[in-house]
Amino acid sequence: MLMRHLVLEAVEESIRVNEGFIKGNVDRLLSVAQRLATCFAAGHKLLIFGNGGSAADAQHIAAEFVNRFAVDRKPLPAMALTTDTSVLTSISNDFSFDEVFSKQIRALGKKDDIAWGISTSGNSKNVLLAMQAARDRGLYTLGLTGCGGGELAQICDFALIVDSKATPRIQESHMTAAHILCELVERILFPESFMETR
Repeated sequence: MLMRHLVLEAVEESIRVNEGFIKGNVDRLLSVAQRLATCFAAGHKLLIFGNGGSAADAQHIAAEFVNRFAVDRKPLPAMALTTDTSVLTSISNDFSFDEVFSKQIRALGKKDDIAWGISTSGNSKNVLLAMQAARDRGLYTLGLTGCGGGELAQICDFALIVDSKATPRIQESHMTAAHILCELVERILFPESFMETR
């Protein structure tokens, strides 16, 4: 009985947090989707990063843009800064793990690209340093966070904040938002592809 209760409680909490987050951010999600679409349409790219589960989310999101989400269409330039082990370990070894993303932003980021930092706490130092590097280089900065937003919400151009302190619930809401953004961007940039699926 206890295990069954835990399962149902987790599902109910996930639904409550996710629904509250999405319903409270509909206009913001639409604005972010338009910004992403404008970035891609102008030939700029998306750089995504985070730690742990957020690193996996960054890779997941990049794959959806580069390959496809809901429809077949041309690839969109998105890159997760969490995948190159040689870059990550050399920066960590020679300098500091705090700089693993900021150095990559300085190497790869161009004006009007988008830097998308993910941190459930909003206080991951390497994400914060990367956001500052992005701002210095003229990138648009997007933060996906929870726990009240932390420092990340204060330093990025736009923040989507999940109203929870539970990391699993925050991460679940992050991926819901990411999937919504992927579909919105495809619908903005490739409306004809959705007409073909009817």
